[in-house]
Amino acid sequence: MSRITERFRACRSAGRTALIPYITGGDPSPEETVRLMHALVAGGADIIEVGVPFSDPMADGPVIQAACARALAAGTTPARLFEVVRRFREDDPDTPVVFMGYANILEAAGYAAFVRDAAAAGVDGLLTVDLPPEEAGELADEAQAQGLDLIYLAAPNTSTARLERVCAVAGGFLYAVALKGVTGSADLDAGRVEQQVAGIRRVTDLPVAVGFGVRDPQSAAALAPCADGVIVGSALVRMIGEHGAAPDLPERLRDAVRALRRAMDETTTGGDS
Repeated sequence: MSRITERFRACRSAGRTALIPYITGGDPSPEETVRLMHALVAGGADIIEVGVPFSDPMADGPVIQAACARALAAGTTPARLFEVVRRFREDDPDTPVVFMGYANILEAAGYAAFVRDAAAAGVDGLLTVDLPPEEAGELADEAQAQGLDLIYLAAPNTSTARLERVCAVAGGFLYAVALKGVTGSADLDAGRVEQQVAGIRRVTDLPVAVGFGVRDPQSAAALAPCADGVIVGSALVRMIGEHGAAPDLPERLRDAVRALRRAMDETTTGGDS
């Protein structure tokens, strides 16, 4: 059983929704990313999603695009991010880590080499935004051999037939995109998202985590009762962009995640975390 599956089961047993914060790896620097990952856990993160910076992050809005540019300027490469995860694992062997990235990165490294190095570093799952299941055969084979979960996206307009196809090959959890557009681009309609999640649950037993457009504790709390996980990215990445040089950046990030955790728990466990 993967760390991701174990963590969702633990959250379900505790009656709470998993909190999955996203940060762009290497922003403001690879060295600082290790500290930020520990800060996320200290704030109440259940799973950490780390973006692998790319020069053309087409699914991401301007906040994460800018973070990718900063990370690349800081010399971030996949190899350096593997080292970040190895260092994180020295003190945290349990928190699942998911890498989110784009197919060009994996193709440049070679699927086998990238998956092998990711697994050896302690990465638990891969979400490749622009690689649909029909084109992921080689990656899927390598991931299965190394015990990595391949995570896929489901858009608001994904048909039932398409959902069935995606869920048949997905692992870890299904990432439900809560809105049409790029990350952080619009306000959420919690009622519509609840219907979307209900439709996904009719075709899979995989945990469903909702992301894109979760901006603050209020929006995270609105989604917590209907989802297995809530993914928060742009709001945290914006904080890193604004305070990247501040010595107390990890504490700021920890406190932001703690506020998200508290708001979510108030709607699912009566405030117990």
